[in-house]
Amino acid sequence: MNNEKLKGRGAQLNPPNRFDKLHIEELEEDKEYDYSEAGEPRKISTNFYKDYSKSVISKNDSYDLDFNYSFNPYRGCEHGCVYCYARPTHEYLGFSSGIDFETKIIVKEDAAEILEHEFKKKSYKPEIIMFSGNTDCYQPIERKLKITRKALQVCLEYRNPVSIVTKNSLIERDIDILEKMASMNLVTVLMSITTLDKKITSSMEPRTSTPERKLHTIEELSKHNIPCGVNLAPIIPGLNDEEIPVILKEVSKRGGVLARHSMIRLPYSVKEIFIEYVKKEFPDRSSKILNKIREIHGGKLNENEFGKRFRGEGKLADTINDLFDLTCKKFHLNEKRTDLNVNLFRKDKNKQYEIF
Repeated sequence: MNNEKLKGRGAQLNPPNRFDKLHIEELEEDKEYDYSEAGEPRKISTNFYKDYSKSVISKNDSYDLDFNYSFNPYRGCEHGCVYCYARPTHEYLGFSSGIDFETKIIVKEDAAEILEHEFKKKSYKPEIIMFSGNTDCYQPIERKLKITRKALQVCLEYRNPVSIVTKNSLIERDIDILEKMASMNLVTVLMSITTLDKKITSSMEPRTSTPERKLHTIEELSKHNIPCGVNLAPIIPGLNDEEIPVILKEVSKRGGVLARHSMIRLPYSVKEIFIEYVKKEFPDRSSKILNKIREIHGGKLNENEFGKRFRGEGKLADTINDLFDLTCKKFHLNEKRTDLNVNLFRKDKNKQYEIF
């Protein structure tokens, strides 16, 4: 077994695609090595592929989510979060949910144009669209491609409300657009924070912004009157649940007004990736962490049932959820309603509408 660590990647495995009959292992001579410094971990390059999909809005039928539509300009995510529930979706594309998910990114280059075409359809009815409903719309390649920025500009022009969740401070680049949207009650932003421990972040979600940088982003968004806060996700009992009070306190201190949370869930091959991660990074408490995850999911490492999958069940889950709710009250989070306005939508972006 090769114990060599892949530098800058979350998953250290490439589990077989459960839809493939044949899984081809990487040949030793095909592996890329970084010889710049003896003993350095191996590096793997990221490849990008064009996505020719004709639609960019996905319909969601889950009653336990507070959005019906999502916008995802990228499939796969270079952030590399080991726990990401979206990893198995890469298997439908013929890739693995492991390293492939982080290194083979599918890009919808014309996503903004397709989105505008959707808005122009007579059948389209204005709805809140979640940016990053599956993978992060501000992952590293967005800095160069600016697909998310273009899509936000389209939403501003047509006055369609947007809710954004991201782990990347790159969103600060688009404050000029977000500030205009916020003035019309068309946007909310949640920075996804799992831990304030920089060391854990660097191994568990290696290409996301640092915890302090995320808090700074909340502060910057707040200064521009953009409703923002934290998505404390996933909560991993035995690893980061004790950080709930300090994270919420810091978010409030930086001007955040919103807070959401969800429990970790490990579907399909994500189990293998996460188990391998905790055993390697936390050998002294890996069993405790995994047992506590099972405790909040009725003895399993995953829960798909609506209403239970995000909050868990049982005494431990209740304790964690109560801690979150009580701490939100203590720091005045979620006190104001942030219902976004769907009534300003206009089919013709060039037509002037009187706003009451």
